[in-house]
Formats: sequence, C-alpha cells, structure tokens
Amino acid sequence: MLMIAVMMMAAEPSAEAIALGREMANVGTLATILPMIEKTETEVLVAEHPELSPAEQVSLRDVAHATFLVGQERALAADAHAYASHLSIEDLRALVTFSKTDAAKRLRAAMPTIAAATMHELGAIDFKGEVRSAYCKETGKLCPPK
Repeated sequence: MLMIAVMMMAAEPSAEAIALGREMANVGTLATILPMIEKTETEVLVAEHPELSPAEQVSLRDVAHATFLVGQERALAADAHAYASHLSIEDLRALVTFSKTDAAKRLRAAMPTIAAATMHELGAIDFKGEVRSAYCKETGKLCPPK
C-alpha cells in the first residue's frame, strides 16, 4: 500500500493540471517579479559597460530581452509544473477562477509597488550577519575579531 502511495506521488501531473498550473504561473509571483528583475539586471549590465555607444547599448538591451524571454519561458514552465504537482485540480480550478477576478487583477497590478515598498521599509538585509551576531551572543563563537 505504501508503495502505491509513493508511486502516485511521483506520477506526472495531468494535462489539465499542467494547463491550470500554467494559467497560475502566468499570473503568479514569479511572472510578476521576473520583468522587474530583467529591467534591473539589464540596466546594471549596461551601466557596467560605459564603453558601449548608445547604439551598442540598445543592442545589448535587445539581446538581454531576448535572453530574458527564453529564461522566462523556462521559469514559467517550471512554475506551472510545480503548481500542477503540488495542488489538486480542484484547488487549481479555484485559484484560476480567483485569478480572473477584479480583486486579483488589482493585486497583480499592485504587487511590484508592494514589493518595492516592502523592500524599502525593510532596508538592507544581512541574514548571514544577523545569524553570526545571534550565534556569537548565544555561543561566543563566530564573533567578529576585536
């Protein structure tokens, strides 16, 4: 019986689950943040190369966008598969239905602003530094040199 359960868990999602997962991936968090990452990373790359002429900068941005589209497709396909693998058909149907509501559309439109505001309010995050500091206080180890 346990073996059957393990085999069922490893089964590939159905075509319907993949299609519903893709609908969710297309409107999900990843789809929302990837364009922001593309813009930021592209502008950093262009700024790192002041030797490029304005025309070359346009060309670099074009190449960056084409590269982004290939990566975005891979990422959204993986996201769709993850949705399909971890949620039931019923949940996926309900989520897709919700994703088409006005409230969900407004949420997606606001997410970049919400994410930026959250990051601004949080400020710089140094997780490893905070862990080292807490560990130092707790154990006396990993403390900065004096």
